[in-house]
Amino acid sequence: MLLSPSITQHLRSISLPDENSHKGQNGKVLIIGGSELFHAASKWSLDIASKFVDMVFYASVPSNNQLVRQAKSEFWNGIVLEREAIAEYITEADCILIGPGMDRSKQTKNQVTKLIAQFPSKRWVIDAGALQVLEPGQFPDASILTPHQGEYERISNILGGSIDALLARNITILLKGRSDYVYHRAAITTITGGSPGMTKGGTGDVLSGLVAALYCKHQAETAAVVGSFINKQAGEHLAKKVGPFFNSSDLVQVIPEVFWRTLKNLS
Repeated sequence: MLLSPSITQHLRSISLPDENSHKGQNGKVLIIGGSELFHAASKWSLDIASKFVDMVFYASVPSNNQLVRQAKSEFWNGIVLEREAIAEYITEADCILIGPGMDRSKQTKNQVTKLIAQFPSKRWVIDAGALQVLEPGQFPDASILTPHQGEYERISNILGGSIDALLARNITILLKGRSDYVYHRAAITTITGGSPGMTKGGTGDVLSGLVAALYCKHQAETAAVVGSFINKQAGEHLAKKVGPFFNSSDLVQVIPEVFWRTLKNLS
């Protein structure tokens, strides 16, 4: 596997948990997402995040919270929050992922806007539903945005055809597609790879969960580049075994193996 110098540099900057570290010191992610219509999206995000950080906190609409509680037999490393506890856990979390599986209702827009305005200095990953209801001026400085092409074009059009105003605020943009592009300040990193099986729903939610987990302890650009690269490599790994016949849950399961092998091969 021939890596570009930029991707190699970011992979080499990945830090592993110290052998003397304690619970909670290797990252805490809060995931705010889901809706009565879209149950699974945020579950994929929290499943992958739980493999890389010490704690995952999760908040959604009441009906979706119930589904996550039922899944506790498979998901042991997280805490399901009531809505009134979100602010408390935003304070505790190292990074907040908001948006996977959210609808685009006025209520969602009001809730997302309020939370981000209340905690503008936290590390945010803005995805999916949250990305679609916010205006560019509402994105927090130093946040990571994870748009697909349509979401990217909406943001760019509002800004007059350029994303320079966002990059000037130290916002990192991970544009998802057949090739991913990470925009950070004046740098653009292209990540190729993946496989046709990754067109299935949920692969973007896996990616955003991985990026949020990495953003807990790494710089935003590194989190976006490495998250994208590993996600695509995992898709290629599955394609060699089963062709296009895999889903997002399969992706969650192989990412740790692919990530670990990639890091070992660098040494």
